[in-house]
Amino acid sequence: MYEKGLIYRATRLVNWSCALRTAISDLEVEYLDITGPTKLAVPGHDPNRKYEFGTLTHFTYKVKGTDEFIEVATTRLETMLGDVAVAVHPLDPRYTHLHGKELEHPFIPDRKMKIITDDILVDMAYGTGAVKITPAHDPNDYQCGKRNNLEQINILDENGKINHNGGEFAGKARFDARVDIYKALEKLGQIKGKTPNPMRLGICSKSNDIIEPFLKPQWYVDCKDMAKRSVDAVRNKELKIIPEMHEKTWFNWLENI
Repeated sequence: MYEKGLIYRATRLVNWSCALRTAISDLEVEYLDITGPTKLAVPGHDPNRKYEFGTLTHFTYKVKGTDEFIEVATTRLETMLGDVAVAVHPLDPRYTHLHGKELEHPFIPDRKMKIITDDILVDMAYGTGAVKITPAHDPNDYQCGKRNNLEQINILDENGKINHNGGEFAGKARFDARVDIYKALEKLGQIKGKTPNPMRLGICSKSNDIIEPFLKPQWYVDCKDMAKRSVDAVRNKELKIIPEMHEKTWFNWLENI
């Protein structure tokens, strides 16, 4: 299969279970819908402590060489340790004067950060119209990073602790780091508050851990030709799906593979 080009290796974002220290498939991820601020216990953390989910934390980055700040918001504050850019819409008049400007990371002074434009990711009518970009820890940011040739900085060890890229927060469990980063930003006057945010949390079905998007090299099987043969077999009635209503599911899976 390798010699035929059907098996290949690629570094992509996977569903990572820190508790199991392995990638898991989409089918092994369960989802928890949260309507607003919710406290949850998390495997690998202090069992007597609960952590807040279902909120957007608003904070600022300083524009280098100026007195200006740009406000962003995130549901996963700890990922700011892996931020490499802030994206704005190219047509947003609020930020035209900032295109290409450098930003100061409050905890990692030598981090190269800049303001980029991206009309695919950014909706200028949503929030502040400025989006923090963490290519190594978010699927949308990963794609944005690819489009804009941004560095991918992984901030987590396989067990879910902040690694050497996290500056002063290195070695902390990821959700303890979330709490400590909030306090540190608050001290700097760069926290702009929290707002409730309904969200869907991916949960590892085997360990109950919260799934992390994690950049890892993995082996993949190219199923495009196999999928096309399977789709064609149903369309030409060589293969019959019973009951027929499930044909829609068949095509939905295989045509989007």
